[in-house]
Amino acid sequence: MKPAWIIAKRELNAYFDSLIAYFIIVLFLSFSGFFTWLAGNGDIFFRKQADLNVFFGVAKWTLFFFIPALTMRQLAEEKKTGTIELLLTKAVTDRQVILGKFLSCFLMVAITLALTLPYYITITYLGKVDHGAIWSGYLGLLLLSAAYISIGLFASSITGNQIVAFLLALSIGIFFQFLFEVIAGGMTGFIGELFSTLSLSMHFESISRGVIDTKDLIYFLSIVVLGLYLSEISISKR
Repeated sequence: MKPAWIIAKRELNAYFDSLIAYFIIVLFLSFSGFFTWLAGNGDIFFRKQADLNVFFGVAKWTLFFFIPALTMRQLAEEKKTGTIELLLTKAVTDRQVILGKFLSCFLMVAITLALTLPYYITITYLGKVDHGAIWSGYLGLLLLSAAYISIGLFASSITGNQIVAFLLALSIGIFFQFLFEVIAGGMTGFIGELFSTLSLSMHFESISRGVIDTKDLIYFLSIVVLGLYLSEISISKR
């Protein structure tokens, strides 16, 4: 695990050595802050409820676009420049490389979400707060982010073009985030239930309401494991 952690720290430092980390953090906080506090037709003051449901809804879609931008360079750029071969000649396994890349992206997202904790502190002064639901919402965002990251790494592992990796990650994410839910709404019986179960939105909304079910945790863990496994296979073939 130590080599994976070393890779994670190297990648995380690379984000903050460039403008990528600051750009993503500022954009995320700007989008989430505006729609949570200032939008006027759905913000906290308009709804007059001391919760962060608006923020969680905005963050879900903001992360949907930001995480592919975060992961697209992780493996695609290394494949394009040829540094992936140099990295794999070191005393690290393919799995440790993938885990290191995953951890760096996950920590980046965790740091960004931690910067929104002042939202939570603020609403505690505005009214009675369901603390369990808010912490469950943050847990849901972290699990959702982990799933997006694993999908993004897989997309980045099968191409040497960052733009292609970004678009491919978005395309896969659309199926899990949107199309499965739409298809499930038009079907009944086993097929409808199956597509509903595959929907990221359904599991995220369940957790963000404060209901932490084992099946939701298993679902997100399964997507993460599958995405990382497919990424490892793609790198191993190279």
